[in-house]
Amino acid sequence: MEGPFHHLAQVNVARMRASLDDPLMHGFTSRIAEINQLAESSEGFVWRWNDSDSGPFNAPDLLFNLSVWESVDALRAYVYRGPHVGLFRDRADWFLPFHGPSLALWWVPAGHQPTPSESNERLVYLMKNGPTPFAFTFKRSFPFP
Repeated sequence: MEGPFHHLAQVNVARMRASLDDPLMHGFTSRIAEINQLAESSEGFVWRWNDSDSGPFNAPDLLFNLSVWESVDALRAYVYRGPHVGLFRDRADWFLPFHGPSLALWWVPAGHQPTPSESNERLVYLMKNGPTPFAFTFKRSFPFP
């Protein structure tokens, strides 16, 4: 059951075409604060990982985003509607194709803040097993078990 007892965790990763301080990345980096603020003020937003130096992959060219939302619909609205959709549409300008899943969704008890290690486990599981209630995608989502 979605709602006050369960929330949706999401992780997404992206491999950058250049370092964050490279001019090639300016169209993306110049909007990071704006997009983070947009997420935090979006309906259904609960929490986001806010330590950019400690993602789970130890890869300087990999961006990592981890957040919690009230529902799949709330996250979907943020990602695919409004200002974020422009960054999503233009992602090939700044990011290389990713081999394997770059997004994983899973249900957590309300109040739980997932860790980078937990999010890595979900991405790896999704890559090996495809969508299940343990880790899924927008295309194939599951209700809270």
